[in-house]
Amino acid sequence: MTGAMDIGIPQLLIALLFIVTAGVASLRLRLGLERDLLWGTLRTVAQLVLMGFVLIYVFQLRQWYLIVGLYTVMILFAAWIIRGRVRSTSVSYFLPTFMSMAVSYLVINVLVVAVIVQADPWYLPKYFIPLGGMIIGNSMNAIAIALDRLFSDLIGKRARIELLISLGATAREASAEVYRDAIRAGMIPSINAMMGVGVVFIPGMMTGQIIAGSDPLVAVKYQIVVMLMLVGSTALGSLLVISLVRRRCFSADHRLTIRERSS
Repeated sequence: MTGAMDIGIPQLLIALLFIVTAGVASLRLRLGLERDLLWGTLRTVAQLVLMGFVLIYVFQLRQWYLIVGLYTVMILFAAWIIRGRVRSTSVSYFLPTFMSMAVSYLVINVLVVAVIVQADPWYLPKYFIPLGGMIIGNSMNAIAIALDRLFSDLIGKRARIELLISLGATAREASAEVYRDAIRAGMIPSINAMMGVGVVFIPGMMTGQIIAGSDPLVAVKYQIVVMLMLVGSTALGSLLVISLVRRRCFSADHRLTIRERSS
């Protein structure tokens, strides 16, 4: 038997029991998550159904600029989501975040599809969009964590940073520890995932390929590439974003300009 078994609408409705269970637990424990669970479920279903129909047409595209343009739009939405996750500060970070993600993710995705997978052409949407989406989804979380850590540490360690600057240190030198901690915080989840893959859990891409009937060894090779590219994209994306945003937290005369977060 090849290909994945189809799932009917009644079976999909049964899967909603998982959300109902979570909602009941939220009500009983007064967690206040019922609205988020409902809204999240509705968005998940709507977005995935829409994606399913869109991908039918996307996979038929043969113009590289349309495929790269679509991927750039995906990155733009990811940067916008990060903007909503990281609590507002006096520092404008959306544009450097988007530009850093666009550059690093495009480079890594082209390298993976063209050189490692060796798809012909290099922009073949069947590979370019799904693999690129994995890069965006994983690294988006890492960058949000890294940015949140950067802002919180700059504010929490303001006195120490300003003391170092008053003693003659540059903004870069005074915030070096905060800079390293922010990038480390963004990378840790991906590294932890590498430690448990294949032992604690079977990753999504490998699972999907096996269910679809692929040779498990082929699925393993793809998953190895995916895990390595995710760590690389997380490192490169976090490095570029934090480097650019850190500069915006200081004035030209090395004063720390970031203010307390809005509630």
